[in-house]
Amino acid sequence: MSTSLILDRFSVGVGDRFAHQADAQLQAFILAAAHGVEVTPVWNKSNREHSIIGSEPAATRAAADSAVRKASWKRPYFLDADHIRLETVERFLAPCDFFTIDVADTIGQPAPASAVEIFLDRHPELIGSLSLKGIEAPFNTTRTGITQFAGKYLLATQEAGRIYRHIAARKGSGCFITEVSMDETDLPQTPPELLLILVALADEGVPVQTIAPKFTGRFNKGVDYVGDITQFEREFNNDLAVIAHAVSQYGLPTELKLSVHSGSDKFSIYAPIRRALKRFNAGVHLKTAGTTWLEEVIGLAGAGGNGLALAQAIYAEALSHIDELCAPYATVIDIDRDRLPSVNTVAPWTSDQFVAALQHDPNHPSFNSSLRQLVHVGFKVAAKMGPRYLTALKHYEKEVSNTVTNNLFERHLKPLFLD
Repeated sequence: MSTSLILDRFSVGVGDRFAHQADAQLQAFILAAAHGVEVTPVWNKSNREHSIIGSEPAATRAAADSAVRKASWKRPYFLDADHIRLETVERFLAPCDFFTIDVADTIGQPAPASAVEIFLDRHPELIGSLSLKGIEAPFNTTRTGITQFAGKYLLATQEAGRIYRHIAARKGSGCFITEVSMDETDLPQTPPELLLILVALADEGVPVQTIAPKFTGRFNKGVDYVGDITQFEREFNNDLAVIAHAVSQYGLPTELKLSVHSGSDKFSIYAPIRRALKRFNAGVHLKTAGTTWLEEVIGLAGAGGNGLALAQAIYAEALSHIDELCAPYATVIDIDRDRLPSVNTVAPWTSDQFVAALQHDPNHPSFNSSLRQLVHVGFKVAAKMGPRYLTALKHYEKEVSNTVTNNLFERHLKPLFLD
């Protein structure tokens, strides 16, 4: 399954809620290249984020293109229509060249029995004892077991095919990168389940270049991984083995790699990921979600004066609307409300105090993960501020940009891709 547009081995999805940090974000990738590692930037923003902020994908494209021109960046870069479905894809078709197809709503919905039977008859090799290079022991499957797996995922892969063909009909096949998101399930996919998903996507003719499976543990927004790191590493290795097998046996793109969603600040799993990538000579796509928005607030707070006052106002407003802000992200945040300081407590904080509470340094005694997660989902507050917030970003551009670049390079790109 050949593709014209290729996503290189290492890529990182960067969010830019207000389309003001593309220059600063790109500088982190320039630094990585100067250190000998090429990482492709992929600017991503979901339909929900655009709707909350009142922006359009064309603005994200304009910001990315402008940053690339100013920096004379000659390497590839992309714009991701993040978590799109058929009913939301239209506004992304013209500006985007990377589409993350989200089929969460159809995972678990049973496919027609006739479709499952056709799939099973087409792929008898999935039943029995399967040995995959890179996985120590073979795993055994039965027709009943594969029927159950297909019942859970086959309809979702068919939906992915339907969305892919809709995009391809408008943009042309080979003219965009395709990612399929399968991470919004209750349990991680087993190796047979992931293999079935990839085989079904191949049957649908989807030239998937990144696949986002569900991993064990919690991937909460903007904070570190919570879970069994040893188990995560085992699952990550197994998934890489399944991908290598699927590419060799089912004609999927050789560039196919794992995508880690909500990967920002998952510091404790960066080393296991790096080890696994070396073991399999594989690539990875990491999505850093809303980390840049947090770094904007940190930069403003660190600047002091009106910047600090604005950061404090954002927190105060977020705290007063906590239920509304948290509801859409309930499954990917874990806020202890008893640990959230009151507005009166935060009001006299210095820049150093505010930054220490918000900046993700788990070893700092003042770091407050609950406060960080609340601010993470509180970008709607800044959106409602409108010109007040955007003017502050311009006024404190140097402080904010330095914070954004340093965070992305030092805390994400270096530990993931540089020894």
